[in-house]
Amino acid sequence: MRLVVAGTPEVALPSLEALLASTHEVAAVVTRPDARAGRGRRAAASPVATRAREAGLPVLQPATPRDPEFLAQLADLAPDACPVIAYGALVPPAALAVPRLGWVNLHFSLLPAWRGAAPVQRALMAGDDVTGACVFQLEQGLDTGPVYGSLTEPVGHRDTAGDLLTRLARSGARLLLDVLDAMQAGTACAVPQPADGVSLAPKITVEEARVDWNAPAAAVDRHVRACTPEPGAWTTFRGERLKLAPVLPLPPGHEPAPAPGRVAVGKRRVLVGTGAGAVELGHVQPAGKRAMPALDWARGARPEDEELQ
Repeated sequence: MRLVVAGTPEVALPSLEALLASTHEVAAVVTRPDARAGRGRRAAASPVATRAREAGLPVLQPATPRDPEFLAQLADLAPDACPVIAYGALVPPAALAVPRLGWVNLHFSLLPAWRGAAPVQRALMAGDDVTGACVFQLEQGLDTGPVYGSLTEPVGHRDTAGDLLTRLARSGARLLLDVLDAMQAGTACAVPQPADGVSLAPKITVEEARVDWNAPAAAVDRHVRACTPEPGAWTTFRGERLKLAPVLPLPPGHEPAPAPGRVAVGKRRVLVGTGAGAVELGHVQPAGKRAMPALDWARGARPEDEELQ
């Protein structure tokens, strides 16, 4: 089949690679416009745009998929189908109508659970034991289309959102290719999503990534792992932001826990109290500095009898 692939971040690369290596023809790639990043705030191409150019593919970067010029370009490409992997913009009806077989979306949850931009992060925050990925027919509703296929993935007790996304991106690429192969063969069957079990996964804001030390240790642990690597969990110390790498919750009753947010520095570790139990800090990153082990930070900051907020 002739494909136009839509995707933007690194998590979309395994699918793009699988499609480039397949018998399908990738006619072009659609990705978000270059974004400013880094300390210099220089415009940088998305990972998908960079890889597509290396492969010699046309790269379309409309400010919005509603752009008439983009719609004309898409029509001229005459794709049979448009696979989508974390593109980052809503596809309007005018674009949905262009490919003969429509748009199919690789989504990193078991729909109808966690519809939205941050399914893996929300699953981790909620304490889900199992997550997965599915390929569904894109329609106007938010991740509401019928599902062609799915796979499951267990959530490890130390998994970060980055860990889970890496695994799901790889296994999801194979699933997406299988679905496209079945569509080409005329054997694909999309099943409507059930009405029950719907949950939403809006993007996690920087403010929401702030740690609530009044939550139980297990919830703090899940929160930090869900925000790793993006947008990054944080707290404040002496009025300045302190970024947090994954923490380790102490077993219940291990030892008396400090009060919520209170820091306790030992010979080998730094503990912070929570609403129920304590967590051991891993790496931290003070404002304007590099990430460092919590003990190194504590030796310099001397946070005894102070709180993180």
